[in-house]
Amino acid sequence: MSLEREKQLAAESAAELVEESMRIGLGTGSTAAFAIRRLGERVAQGLSITAVPTSLQSERLAREVGIPLIDFSDVISLDMTLDGADEFDPALNLTKGGGGALFREKIVAAASDRLIIFADHTKQVQQLGKFPLPVEVNPFGWQVAAGKIEALGPKVTLRQGSSGPFTTDNQGYILDCEFGEIPDPPALERQLAAIAGVTECGLFCAMAEIICMGEGESVRHITPRA
Repeated sequence: MSLEREKQLAAESAAELVEESMRIGLGTGSTAAFAIRRLGERVAQGLSITAVPTSLQSERLAREVGIPLIDFSDVISLDMTLDGADEFDPALNLTKGGGGALFREKIVAAASDRLIIFADHTKQVQQLGKFPLPVEVNPFGWQVAAGKIEALGPKVTLRQGSSGPFTTDNQGYILDCEFGEIPDPPALERQLAAIAGVTECGLFCAMAEIICMGEGESVRHITPRA
């Protein structure tokens, strides 16, 4: 069974949790695309929803499949967000931002009553840190923020795009930070938030309600374990 199939099954399972008249946050990335396409099919079948995308990429796909879009000038709260993750631990702390949309993803998740995450089985870890932690920083003085982060211990790399530094939809830069195992994700999230120039980090702590995890041809729904 391919990981791509697990991602598809997990994302489509999460899309089935969406109910009539809900306001939905749409995540970003290749796995989120499966959920968006499934929601588009449900809208075509008569489901009435509105959605806030977390990136220009997700916005384009949502429009393509016919999902009506709104933004935070229309609403300031959402019923549910569907999104992927790069890692999750037993407490459902997440590492996100591999696709570079972590700032918008966190705003949308924070505005939602429920955050539903989908992933293949390789994203399940006992402790976060296998995947480098993305941190979005302002381009002005990014080197200062990088130095402050390096003082916390990780190797810090400025993410590159096709013609220079990778730039987010918010015109920010991404620092990929190799911390190794992260024993206390909430504490590290607070430390990073206190650094001048940091826009947002890819730790999403105590936000996810359920992980829809693809496992072969089935999907397991995982809830937080303290």
